[in-house]
Amino acid sequence: MSCGSDLAAAVALFRSLGDPARLAIVARLTMGEARVVDLTRALGLAQSTVSKHLACLRGCGLVDYRPEGRQSFYALSRPELLDVLRSAERLLAETGDAVALCRVYGEPVPTVRAAL
Repeated sequence: MSCGSDLAAAVALFRSLGDPARLAIVARLTMGEARVVDLTRALGLAQSTVSKHLACLRGCGLVDYRPEGRQSFYALSRPELLDVLRSAERLLAETGDAVALCRVYGEPVPTVRAAL
């Protein structure tokens, strides 16, 4: 990874995935498309919270939707995101508790129901 704008874009990408609610939404969408109501039920989040985070993920180009009647079905817009998530899972498995115990970023995160 090079410096400059490439690094800034990578920082923005990881920040977009760094919020527990957004990461839970992305994890749920790896299983297939979902409506806002499906996401609120699966994750135990308020509709306004889910909508706000979906707007963020859409703005980053990671999620898109298709309208069907009065409903919208959300899905991951970039299949490469699955590769990033799988790589992160492998990295976390290899580092064990090192990341979770990091003094800077190892803080407890708010509880969001697991999407998987």
